[in-house]
Amino acid sequence: MCAHNPPCPTAMAPDREAARPVAHRPEQGWSLLCNGVLVFEDTGELLPDGRIVAPHRPIALTVGSAA
Repeated sequence: MCAHNPPCPTAMAPDREAARPVAHRPEQGWSLLCNGVLVFEDTGELLPDGRIVAPHRPIALTVGSAA
């Protein structure tokens, strides 16, 4: 699907999110990348073959105060 030079990572590559966006709908919370991956605002993904990648946000750590 990608016609860029150098080509973007494929949809199955570990760095697939580095592909260029071809459609972006921030009001709906998604972007379509040139490799066919649909990336959602919550960091979830829908791959071209229909597989789902669960959201993978970093876990926020809270720092407790010492008493």
